[in-house]
Amino acid sequence: MQNRLSLEAAAPRWQGEYRFALQQLVLKDFRSRYRNMSLGIFWSLLNPLIMMAVLTFVFTQVFPTSRAAFPVFVLCGIIPYNFFALAWSTGTASLLDNTGLIKKVPVPREIIPVASVLSNCLHVFIQFGLLVGFLLAYGFAINRYWLLLPVIWGFYVLFIIGMVLATSVLNIYVRDMRYVVESMNTVLFWLVPIFYGGEMIKPEFVEIYSLNPIAALVQATRNILMEGRAPALSLILKLCLSSVVVLAVGWTMFQRLKHRVYDYL
Repeated sequence: MQNRLSLEAAAPRWQGEYRFALQQLVLKDFRSRYRNMSLGIFWSLLNPLIMMAVLTFVFTQVFPTSRAAFPVFVLCGIIPYNFFALAWSTGTASLLDNTGLIKKVPVPREIIPVASVLSNCLHVFIQFGLLVGFLLAYGFAINRYWLLLPVIWGFYVLFIIGMVLATSVLNIYVRDMRYVVESMNTVLFWLVPIFYGGEMIKPEFVEIYSLNPIAALVQATRNILMEGRAPALSLILKLCLSSVVVLAVGWTMFQRLKHRVYDYL
């Protein structure tokens, strides 16, 4: 009975106070990232453009490839990877970076890492606009399978939130966690098919790649945008399943460890 009453009392808070706090944290993180920078938000476009230009030069001039529309192909890999790497890195440090807020404002601790991920979604929308521009410039047409993009990207965001919830709370107790995340991001740059296609992966590794939500999203995005077809149902199901599992694990870890966060800050 007591649990039921507490849930009923918490519901209005999530609809009002906590929702407002989440919105303000998202906007604060988004605005502060490029504050006092001359180019401001355009850095969201410059980063993938520079990476695309470098990889295109390397794999069309130094190590020539016969793949058509290579800049578009690379962008379909860079944008999902950059989103994950940046959101995971900033989200891991989010609790420590907001120590003052945690000690002064009585809001659920999980709002802070979630807001960090959602603020990065705003950057992805900007970068996706860049990708659409390149798609149209290279003659790719909009197709009905674009309707699947919000679904698969939505599960991708849930996956990242799960990762951030786990590592952000662990970072309170083990301050080396952020360096582990940075190292893992470097490793993942090579393990995610950013500048190579899924057909180059050896058969014995295909199943492992399909369980990696980042690699699965990159492949699904290319299927939809460049090939004009729906991703394999098995690929979508594995992406959704792995995302839900990671979210559940991250949420559980956060709930079990968050109660002593204040003491370690």
